[in-house]
Amino acid sequence: MARQKYYVVWKGRKTGVFTSWADCEKQVKGFVGAQYKAFESSVEAEAAYLANYDDYIGRVSTSGRWKTASTKPVLPSVCVDAACSGSPGKLEYRGVNTETGDEIFHAGPYAEGTNNVGEFLAIVHALTWQEKHNLHTPIYSDSENAIAWVNTGQCRTKLKRSPKNAVLFAIIHSAENWLAENELAENRVRKWDTDVWGENPADFGRK
Repeated sequence: MARQKYYVVWKGRKTGVFTSWADCEKQVKGFVGAQYKAFESSVEAEAAYLANYDDYIGRVSTSGRWKTASTKPVLPSVCVDAACSGSPGKLEYRGVNTETGDEIFHAGPYAEGTNNVGEFLAIVHALTWQEKHNLHTPIYSDSENAIAWVNTGQCRTKLKRSPKNAVLFAIIHSAENWLAENELAENRVRKWDTDVWGENPADFGRK
């Protein structure tokens, strides 16, 4: 059975939260400048309706589901994610405050990268950022590969070196050196449970 969705209309013939696409469509189809988006829970939808449409442009509809989950991520914490257009392709990554979604750091774009490389670098960047600020909170990533690479201290990418990604490989080498010189506390880097919590708050919203 398909999951129930809730549709927020910020700008249309009628505004509000609708429980079916048919009702939502009546408000936005043919309406110039319509503003609307689907959400997976009534709580998310009601909160979004009270906020601004601009706050939700580019954000996946499941972002924020963790706030209503029975089991929640540890707070305070940092979430990281990467985005790559192509494989290899233009790569960037970032880290955010899990609770607020505020961006803590953003790196890239880098030429000829891969998503796994970005996920790996994002975790190490978060670790070094926390070290600089004397913080030791959990770091969440939705990439099992990247977490495994961090735990072994090696970026096991099959990405081929080229003049265009020389800078990226230099950053990878620096990240591996940092991991070799610093011992990670157990369970410091954790898997983001997308099925339960929705999309990672650091997601770039480009899927």
